[in-house]
Amino acid sequence: MAQSDLAIELIGINKRFGAVHANKDIDLKVRRGSVHGIVGENGAGKSTLMSILYGFYTADSGEIRVNGTPHAITDSRHALALGIGMVHQHFMLVDNFSILENVVLGAEDSALLGPSLDRAKKELTRLAKEYRLDVNPDAIIEDVSVGTQQRVEILKALYRGADVLILDEPTGVLTPAEADDLFRVLRTLRDQGKTIILITHKLREIMAITDYVSVMRQGAMVDTLKTSDTNPEQLAELMVGRRVLLRVEKTAAKPGDTFLSVENLVVKDDLGVTRVKDVSFTVRAGEIVGIAGVAGNGQSELLESVSGMRDQTSGIVRLKGTPLSLEGDDGAHRARKAGLAHVPEDRQRMGLITAFEEWENAMLGYEDDPAYGKGIILDIPSAQAQARERIKKFDIRPANERLKTANFSGGNQQKIVLAREMERNPDVLIVGQPTRGVDIGAIEFIHNQIIKMRDAGKAILVVSVELDEIRSLADRILVMFDGHIVGEADPATATEGELGLMMAGGTDRKAPQARVAAEGETP
Repeated sequence: MAQSDLAIELIGINKRFGAVHANKDIDLKVRRGSVHGIVGENGAGKSTLMSILYGFYTADSGEIRVNGTPHAITDSRHALALGIGMVHQHFMLVDNFSILENVVLGAEDSALLGPSLDRAKKELTRLAKEYRLDVNPDAIIEDVSVGTQQRVEILKALYRGADVLILDEPTGVLTPAEADDLFRVLRTLRDQGKTIILITHKLREIMAITDYVSVMRQGAMVDTLKTSDTNPEQLAELMVGRRVLLRVEKTAAKPGDTFLSVENLVVKDDLGVTRVKDVSFTVRAGEIVGIAGVAGNGQSELLESVSGMRDQTSGIVRLKGTPLSLEGDDGAHRARKAGLAHVPEDRQRMGLITAFEEWENAMLGYEDDPAYGKGIILDIPSAQAQARERIKKFDIRPANERLKTANFSGGNQQKIVLAREMERNPDVLIVGQPTRGVDIGAIEFIHNQIIKMRDAGKAILVVSVELDEIRSLADRILVMFDGHIVGEADPATATEGELGLMMAGGTDRKAPQARVAAEGETP
């Protein structure tokens, strides 16, 4: 390949953080005018490599070539000057600024803001038209959709002259329709000569949008392939180093009695804004009910309320027909006592104390269990022995109950929380974002454990922003939008388009099949 065909070339890139060798002699060639995907498990070194390219980190050794010329990129301004832009997973926008103000922010060409904005508006209009990134420059960020906010991030990079765009997990907060629209935008950018580097863990997206894909594993570059010459199964095996089942295998559910009943629940967030609005549903023994929706539509507050972590404004939560008392600081403790286990969405903030050792987190919330001692006297050997058993059963790595939890990977931290909650043999298990930030191999394991609990007759409520995950795991799907349950669907027959329409609020707010059944009836 002629050097002139390459927009980016990385040669022998090495980066260490203490004892961790994050990038090991990485070579990467990115063709100009292509969409190049980079995949790998957590900790594979993808983000570190792109952070070096964008100037956040400096490589310990190796060379970066932009359009065939070597450059020592020192910071993000230097990267932008070379035509490299980055769209971060979490948008860097000012909510109460207009779209135009956000695009110009930090790139003003005059001390007089008025003329600068006028010139910028003309350029923004040109860019939006050329790349089909339709936006209203005067709209306020907090008033536009997440998909529009992402367009703004792309326009920011283009406004600053980016010819190479790095996108980090760009569809994590998008509906399926918004993701499809993003792919259309990326194809337009590519066809206009821009180069796209896409970091994602979603193999379906790699197959849908990329021209080439590079696979990283444990800090090393394993292979680079033409996307049309590979498939998700091969990519997953390259990522993990073994064959991985990419589908959830399960038999048909055999629902029994109603174990969890939520009636007319209303919940406010920390600012007093109502986030859950008159929500009702049931979950029966032996079934998995999945709640789908774009992040920020009330799912988090719903889970926190039902598990006793957040007070409800009104409504009733029943466990096997008995109302749960969830108010006050010890609401979660009373829920656990009643037989409800909870795997929170944010494992590090709400599920673990990362400064504690693994065995301490393995008993967190259950310290008064007689298995751990009597009263204030803790039976540490017994607690550590039980932790070792769970480490083995849940394949937690490294297998060291004395290791600080902060030193485990995200997937293994998730297994620690799952083991703690599942091994209590609860009647009801609530799981928020079961595989967020989790490796493909660990995803397979976690899904299998959830299915096993369902088959053991437990009632399971799963909330996930990953629509593929909800469709694979759930026996029934409820869709939340703007705090309401807006519909119910059968995952065996519902299309992604139908679910996406509900997730975007494209239905009326009537979901009679999701309403709680009278006690003793089948919903």
